Amino acid sequence: MSSGLLSRWSDSSDLSLAVLGVGNIGTVHLKAALAMDGVEVVAAADAVPENRTRAERAGVARTYDDYATLLGAEDVDAAVVALPPFLHAEAVERAAEAGVDVFVEKPLARSTEEADRLLETAERAGIAVGVDHTLRYQPDMRGVKREYDEGRVGQVPYASMTRVNDGHFGRPPADGAPPEWPLDPDAAGGGALLELGVHCFDVLEWLFGDLEVESAAVGSTLEVPVEDAATVLLRAPETETTITLHCGSYQWEELPDVNTRLRLEGVTGTITNGDHLPENFYVDAAKSAVSNVVSRLTRDDPDVFGPTFYLQAHYEALSAFLEAVREDEEPPVDGERGRRTLELVETAYDEAAESTGEPLEPPEVTR
Repeated sequence: MSSGLLSRWSDSSDLSLAVLGVGNIGTVHLKAALAMDGVEVVAAADAVPENRTRAERAGVARTYDDYATLLGAEDVDAAVVALPPFLHAEAVERAAEAGVDVFVEKPLARSTEEADRLLETAERAGIAVGVDHTLRYQPDMRGVKREYDEGRVGQVPYASMTRVNDGHFGRPPADGAPPEWPLDPDAAGGGALLELGVHCFDVLEWLFGDLEVESAAVGSTLEVPVEDAATVLLRAPETETTITLHCGSYQWEELPDVNTRLRLEGVTGTITNGDHLPENFYVDAAKSAVSNVVSRLTRDDPDVFGPTFYLQAHYEALSAFLEAVREDEEPPVDGERGRRTLELVETAYDEAAESTGEPLEPPEVTR
């Protein structure tokens, strides 16, 4: 990171932030940033008029229909890149030209080759790159890591992880067609393995160190041009752990319920993320809603992310990135980490393409 990176910042002023893309995940980042002390969201960009209106209603003063126009017109310190994957590299290039640090939604890019070009551009410009791998910020995943690091179950010969949702279709009845780009292999870069697998690879290497892909299978439960199911067999040499990973975008999911399961089978016991989910979740959500009403009356900041630990994780991921660049430190989940998850995805795709055996069965994981 450039030693002069912080020269445009001062301790007494807020960090100015732009949000590039105000779709589903962009709105999550926007609301997170609006709830942060010391951060001012000065502008947002989106090609869809309804999304710009959403940003304006949330309190953003200026909106643009093009992210390049925003970066050329606004003097901002950092930007959230919540655009479709095929726009990530170009958006980072425009941000680099403006000297703006970037927090990029996962996947960092559509391929390691594209990620390399993106990171080289950022390095030449001296800007910081963070990636939104949020599972490691969820309390259930942190609880698993804490118990594992403390040696609660000793060595872990076997682990399993699943991440399944409804992708971009949503729970029926559908009120509109899904966006086109997630079902376009060229635009998205891949299907469930790229969309969900990168999160899982990040968490698993966070726990066990470098992973090796031993075999993989991908397929489609639905008639779509990208895979909506993938199963990967992994090995962690450092800890001598065998891991099965399954991810898919074929199952209905409705927040705050998130179908992510992580299970570690240790020699003295078992650790699961289900043991670390927030207790009395719905009661806490109701209390938070009441608290927000009171906050509006007293003009205090509302607890925007209290009800949903999934959204709170996005808040903490963005906050950690902004804090790192404020302190002139490497982001905790940097561009190289984002590239590494892409490397594992590509290896899994290669293994699946070479496989001639029967497809791997999804692991059976229970709470």
